[in-house]
Amino acid sequence: MRKFVIVLKYELKEYFSNKAFMGLTVLLALLGVGMLFLPRFVDMSGFTGVKIVGGEDSSEKETPEGEKPLFLYADHAGVVQEDVLAQLFPDAVWQKAEPDAVKASVEAQEAEAGFVVTGKTEYEYYVFNKPMHDNNMLLFQEAMRQFYRMDYCRQNGWNLEEVAAMYDVPITVEEEVLNKDSGSNYWYCYVLIIIVFMLIVYYGQMIAVSVTSEKSNRAIEVLVTSTSPNSLLFGKVIAGAVAGVFQMGVLLGALLIAYQMNREQWGGMLDMFLHIPGSVVAAFAFFGLGGYLFYGFLYGAMGALVSKTEDISKSASGLMVVVMVVYFFSLVQLNDIDGVAIKVLSFLPVSSYSTMFARIGMGTVAAWEVAVSFLILVLSTIGAGVLGAKLYRMGTLRYGNPIKLTNALKDLKQSE
Repeated sequence: MRKFVIVLKYELKEYFSNKAFMGLTVLLALLGVGMLFLPRFVDMSGFTGVKIVGGEDSSEKETPEGEKPLFLYADHAGVVQEDVLAQLFPDAVWQKAEPDAVKASVEAQEAEAGFVVTGKTEYEYYVFNKPMHDNNMLLFQEAMRQFYRMDYCRQNGWNLEEVAAMYDVPITVEEEVLNKDSGSNYWYCYVLIIIVFMLIVYYGQMIAVSVTSEKSNRAIEVLVTSTSPNSLLFGKVIAGAVAGVFQMGVLLGALLIAYQMNREQWGGMLDMFLHIPGSVVAAFAFFGLGGYLFYGFLYGAMGALVSKTEDISKSASGLMVVVMVVYFFSLVQLNDIDGVAIKVLSFLPVSSYSTMFARIGMGTVAAWEVAVSFLILVLSTIGAGVLGAKLYRMGTLRYGNPIKLTNALKDLKQSE
C-alpha cells in the first residue's frame, strides 16, 4: 500500500506541476465563463432574444428608419397590401416602383431585394447577393397567400376575419410531464457522452504512453526493483483518473455555475446543454469515473505490451475500436432511450459508463437497475485492474516486437 501511495503521489505531482496541463485547464475555464457572461456586457438580443446589458433589463429599441433595408415591389395584379408586408417584414421599408426600376435598383445595390407580382399567384424575386439563410421568399410567399385570400373573399362577399378565425381557432393545451422530457434532455446527455468518451481516449492514451516510455528508456527496470507492477499500474491509472476528474470538474463546474448565474440573460436558450439535473450529474460522475478506470487499466496493460511509443496505436487498436463502436452506438440509441438495445448496453461494463446516465436523464430507470449496473461496473473495473496488472507485470521486462494480446493471455493462462 505504501508503494502504491508513493507512485500515486509522484504521478499526481507530474500532472499538477505540468504548466501546460494546469494552464490549459484554467484557460478553458476562464474562456467558458467569459463567454457565458457576455450577455451582461454586450447586447446579444439578436441571438438570445433577451436584451439585458450590465445586468439590467432594458426594453428593445426599434431599429431607426434609416437603418432598415429597402425592399421594392411592383404590382401588376393589383393585390399587394402594404400593411400585410409590414407585418411580415417588420424590419424593412417598402416602396412601390416600376418593374424595370425594381431590377435596376437591386442591381445597383440601392435596394436590398425586389419583388415583381405578375399574377395573383405569381411573382419574380430579385436579389443581388443571396445570403445562405434567405427567408425573404418564404415570407413573401406567405404574403401572396394572404393577398389571394383577401381578394377571393372580397370577390365572393365573404368576411375574411370570420374565415381566418375558423381556420386559426386557438387551441389551449396544458402539458404536464410526469417523468422525463426526453426531447429537452437529449442534448446535455449527448454532450456528456462526448465528454466521457474524450476523457477515456485522451487519458487512456496518456497512460499507455507513460508506461511505454518507461520501457523504452529502461526506467521500468529500476522501478520494478523498488516497487511492484501492481502499485505502478494502479498508481498511474488512479492518478490519471484524479487528474481527469479535476480538469473536467473545473471546466464543467465553471460552465454550469456561470450559466446558472446568467441564465436569465441567455433567456434559457442553453438549458438543453447546461441546465443539467443533479441526479444526472451524480450519475455521470460515478459511471464516468468507473468507465474511465475500467478502460484506463486496459490502456495501461496495452502500453506494457510494446517497447516503443510508435507501436501503441497498433497495440491499442482493438481497444480503440471497442471504445469507438460503443460511443457511436450509444449516441444513435439516444433516440430510443427505452429500447431494448440501450437497456442491454446500460448493464455492460464497456458501455454502461455512458448509457446508464443517459437513461437516468431521458428515460425510465428503476433504482435497482442503477445499483446493479454500477455494481457490475465496479466488479468489472476491479477485474480489469487485476488483468491489467498481470499483463503489465508480464510485459514490463519483455522487449522487442509488440506482444500480441492473444499471446499474452495464453502466456498468463499457462503461467497460472
